[in-house]
Amino acid sequence: MHNELPFLQLENLHYHPPRQHYGCACPALFQGLSLALAQHQRVGLVGSSGCGKTTLLQILLALQAPQSGTLRCEGREIKVRPRRDLQRYWRRVQYIPQDPLNALAPRLSVGQLLSEPLLRLSGIKANRQQLSQTLDQVELSLRVLEKRPAELSGGQAQRVALARALIVEPDFLLADEPVSGLDLPLREAMTALLIRISDSRKMGMLVVSHDITLAADLCDRLLVMQQGEIIEDRPLQQVLIQPHQAYTRRLLQAIPQLNI
Repeated sequence: MHNELPFLQLENLHYHPPRQHYGCACPALFQGLSLALAQHQRVGLVGSSGCGKTTLLQILLALQAPQSGTLRCEGREIKVRPRRDLQRYWRRVQYIPQDPLNALAPRLSVGQLLSEPLLRLSGIKANRQQLSQTLDQVELSLRVLEKRPAELSGGQAQRVALARALIVEPDFLLADEPVSGLDLPLREAMTALLIRISDSRKMGMLVVSHDITLAADLCDRLLVMQQGEIIEDRPLQQVLIQPHQAYTRRLLQAIPQLNI
């Protein structure tokens, strides 16, 4: 039987944060972490603040180099340097920031914000049809093209950030708290939109959150991280019904109601 290579793979990752004030070294954040992500799977990564989720995202985006270990995309090693060699990787693996209102360049219009990654990563100038099709995928009208980020609502900014990732037609999304700051109706609409786009494009996704309910709504597989270690990695329903670790049980007990 043919074994398909993981789309993204981390092997034996070791990472020590930089020395902090007064020259005190932090303990190692990752010590031999390994992870494999399939191209068509939605995976949730949950854990409390400071457990290593953000650093892991930076390493998966090839923005941060570990002290040792390997990042691969379909078997090909991905290195942080030189940056010019990363354009093809960044076309395939895109990122949705946690706080798009602050992450989007304030002086650019939505049209410019959508055009920039396509030009930078693919050398293509976006035409109006491409912009229209991309906005349509995230359920925004062409009227937003002339707006600046400060003129957008939180829900619109989140969709613009998603459109900015989708316009280069990636194979995989890394989403950092993709419904952060949204009220319940907007949160539910954004979650449904992510599922629909992922399914229609057969696009994998790693959703990073402190909120296990988001993973329960969105993902098929759940990773639980504690102090830089992945302590659960199983199908979502198995983790929700029968968590192996006490930390996972505490996360679940902190939720007033969860649909299982």
